[in-house]
Amino acid sequence: MLRFLTRRFAGAIVILLVISAVTFFLFYAVPRDPAMLACGKNCTPDALEVIRKSMGIDKPVPQQYLDFMVGIFQGRDFAQGPCNAPCFGYSFASQDPVWETILDRFPTTVSLTLGGAAVFLFIGLGAGMLAAWKKGSLLDKVASTGSLVLSSLQIYFIGPLALALFVYNLNLLDQPKYVPITQDPAGWFMGLLIPWCVIQIIFTANYTRLSRSSMIEQLQEDHVRTAKAKGMSSRTVFFRYAWRGSLIPIVTIFGVDMGSLIGGAMITEWTFSLPGIGRLAVESVQNTDLPMVMGVMLFSAFFIIFFNVIVDAAYAFIDPRVRLS
Repeated sequence: MLRFLTRRFAGAIVILLVISAVTFFLFYAVPRDPAMLACGKNCTPDALEVIRKSMGIDKPVPQQYLDFMVGIFQGRDFAQGPCNAPCFGYSFASQDPVWETILDRFPTTVSLTLGGAAVFLFIGLGAGMLAAWKKGSLLDKVASTGSLVLSSLQIYFIGPLALALFVYNLNLLDQPKYVPITQDPAGWFMGLLIPWCVIQIIFTANYTRLSRSSMIEQLQEDHVRTAKAKGMSSRTVFFRYAWRGSLIPIVTIFGVDMGSLIGGAMITEWTFSLPGIGRLAVESVQNTDLPMVMGVMLFSAFFIIFFNVIVDAAYAFIDPRVRLS
């Protein structure tokens, strides 16, 4: 297990380095000059040079990339002041430290992700397991048809409809917002209720179909049929043998989904105006803000890779047939 995790994390470091290099050098393919944007309309060559120097973009691109990577581990000095490790620099747009801005936005994304995941896992897995248990019944047909219809919907379509219905027309709920749970637990729950419900509609459909098909496949396995032949009850066979084996594809998809959601639920946060990592990523791209783009990209990539490693390690605990070596 230790060797496996060591290899995977070593590979993760290489992937993060590749992502950082590609993102950094692609930034300079954008025709917009961040220094020119910061300089304004009445910009002189001298003022433009001063701004480029303060931004740290007056050096050759390879040197800028090297300085950026060194700053992550050692820290750097900027015109705005010293930047301690991990240093991703200062935002071109707001002049705020990138790392502090990401940490400030992170609780919103975590709250959105964990709350939505709890809902869609409970409903999706429950509906899928019941549909597989009652295969061919009315419950199975309703669950299968409903998941097929709901999986075709998108957040940017359901989100505005939910706002129009529950917030603006019926006045049942307030406008979605983020309130720290430590300050107001009730306000935190009510502020994220609509985004959670919208996320679960999309993901519940996928998990219902996946868990149903995986469970039906497991019920046809030899060891499950052997357990039935020995006279074990249907409930014991279902939960002790088939359910455990059906978790592998579910864990795989869940790990990818969690990494992507924590890395930044861009569409959801933008739809509901939530100040999370995803919205920060969109804003930084719009503002041609290289330090913020780099910080968000590496932060998001880390969580996606991290959850993939966790998923691979979890296989050994779910299915003894899996060997990490």
